[in-house]
Amino acid sequence: MGRKSAIKAVEAGAIIGPDLAAGDHAPEFTVHALDWSDFRGLADTRGKVRIIAAVPSLETSVCDRETRRFNEEAAALSDEIAILVISTDLPFTQKRWCGAAGIDQVTVLSDHKEVDFGTKYGCLLRERRILWRAVFVVDRDDKIVYADYMAALGDEPDYAAVLRAAQDALAGK
Repeated sequence: MGRKSAIKAVEAGAIIGPDLAAGDHAPEFTVHALDWSDFRGLADTRGKVRIIAAVPSLETSVCDRETRRFNEEAAALSDEIAILVISTDLPFTQKRWCGAAGIDQVTVLSDHKEVDFGTKYGCLLRERRILWRAVFVVDRDDKIVYADYMAALGDEPDYAAVLRAAQDALAGK
């Protein structure tokens, strides 16, 4: 039983969406940028390797730490790697948080309105209407090369493994 399956069993089906894994085709999704404009996750980053991090809320300590860490790591990565951090926080809350935190290397996006990302990537906690913490690496051909659903909401991803998967995808490995 994978982590996501174990979580679903414990949560009694509270997480909506499929279990995605390495090798799966990444579904297109629409979320909102800080100005409420539509952002198509794959189409708007076409030609890049994507690190997509789903977080419950930027206003929590773990999500704050994770987003800041990815922002720091992004500075050392190729500009052919896009890092998207997605939460169900409202865009104006995200904009305020990003300004206060100095976030300028990652793209912070909101899944608040339609929860399109959450339902397509198996991250939507139905009752709380927040995203389960997960990280995906999607290659230039829209194939998932790394997927990890955290065992608990408060767990951080394995940053080294995520970055390694992104660099391998960039190199075509």
